Amino acid sequence: MHEGRFAFAQLMDLFPKREFQQCVQRYRGDYRLRRFSCRDQFLAMVFAQLTYRESLRDVETCLRAMGTKLYHAGFRGKMSRSTLADANEHRDWRIYRDFAHVLIRHARKLYAQEPLGVALERTVYALDSTVIELCLALFPWAHSQRQKAAVKLHTLLDLRGNIPCFIRISTAKTADSTVLDQLIPEPGSFYIMDRGYNDFGRLYRWTQAGAFFIVRCRRNITFTRRLCRAVDRDSGLRSDQTVGFQDRRTKRRYPLPLRRVTFFDGEHHRRFILLTNAFYLPALTVPQLYKCRWQVELFFKWIKQHLRIKHFFGQSPNAVKTQVWIAISAYVLVAILKRELKIQRSLYEILQILSLALFEKPPDLRDFLQQSRTLSPTTFPNQLRLFDF
Repeated sequence: MHEGRFAFAQLMDLFPKREFQQCVQRYRGDYRLRRFSCRDQFLAMVFAQLTYRESLRDVETCLRAMGTKLYHAGFRGKMSRSTLADANEHRDWRIYRDFAHVLIRHARKLYAQEPLGVALERTVYALDSTVIELCLALFPWAHSQRQKAAVKLHTLLDLRGNIPCFIRISTAKTADSTVLDQLIPEPGSFYIMDRGYNDFGRLYRWTQAGAFFIVRCRRNITFTRRLCRAVDRDSGLRSDQTVGFQDRRTKRRYPLPLRRVTFFDGEHHRRFILLTNAFYLPALTVPQLYKCRWQVELFFKWIKQHLRIKHFFGQSPNAVKTQVWIAISAYVLVAILKRELKIQRSLYEILQILSLALFEKPPDLRDFLQQSRTLSPTTFPNQLRLFDF
């Protein structure tokens, strides 16, 4: 007797099968495969993300315990630890990168009208990177320092919805500013960056492309002052100036004038010197936009807490990149679920409920997620509350 569909299967209804198959065919992911397709690999890794599995053997044990339920959840191949390990090791990670971008495009449309917190109608991005430490004995290809290994996750975050639009995985030795060569700037959009992106030759190309940037200035950069504008010091502003570079080499790389805004944060007793090529903005809007950059830091903390990207199931670069991209896909899928079903919960609460109920059969997934007991704000005082839309 049919009693309904599993919550995992209802979640996978948001899975665009046609686009996924196009990504698989692009890189011949299912070529000469008889069992355990790329779709089965993706479902198994999403299951591992949503249920907080710690190893491939853990994933195998839990999925095999489900028995015939796996077929109704969408699995078609036989699950085993060695098969999943081989798939992560050898199947092209770009399949899951391209598919993650398909989900990201869909999610950005859903969150396009999300309030930013600043009176600005343009698209605003935050660009930053985080380091994920690894064991040098297991990941010798990721050597970063003496007796240490790590990879760096460069992320461009759309601040309307906190959706990652661009992700690049590199070794920890890679300079942050090099990622500017990989990005195609959108004319009219704003990019918020920290001091690691003070590469003015690259930023000049962004200015020529019609994009705006706000970057925190390093202390050792010297300027010549061209114009000063009056500011309201009660708001925290200390200066609003038009400047040019004093160093000849830097001036050759960026020959145009820049706007330098100095802001003092009285709460934390910190001074920020910000450079931007947006001269039309009100002076106070510049530090307000820079403050929004903290969202990308919270995003890094959130995914490290709630997704499996600190404990990897494979040791090769292909396995690491596959796991990271599928983790991002799982995050974006839940974000799409939240907006499509209009669920008034944070992503953290949705993930916690799904982790226990993936193989339950709720008549309606929206009602099930919405009517479950609401968590008290003080129940998890150390958990980030970033995504309470």
